[in-house]
Amino acid sequence: MNRVTHFEIYTADPKAVQPFYEQVFGWKFNKFEGGPIEYWLINTGDDKDPGINGGITRPREGQSPGTLNTVAVESLGETIKKIEQRGGKICVPKMAIPKIGWLAYAADPGGNVFGILQPDETAQ
Repeated sequence: MNRVTHFEIYTADPKAVQPFYEQVFGWKFNKFEGGPIEYWLINTGDDKDPGINGGITRPREGQSPGTLNTVAVESLGETIKKIEQRGGKICVPKMAIPKIGWLAYAADPGGNVFGILQPDETAQ
């Protein structure tokens, strides 16, 4: 079964809202270097506890502020085919996230956007 493994918060000024999440929830932020966009990883707690970690960045063109979930998949190509066959669409095509994997963004038939990630530490 494919599970949500990551969330992203989109905001016009990521640095300005980080103190809010640090002070309210105790989350920790670390800038991710080498990626295609300015991005901070969010550590939400101990990996032994239930929950997932995330990231924070500016909205990409055409996106609004909000939160987006990413689902880990075995095969990005096969999942893209299934999405398109079932009435969804690919919003952002496959891209490499260095040392993390292959990522794309899709929308379901209702317009809800989500990420799909094929983990691959050799991605460049």
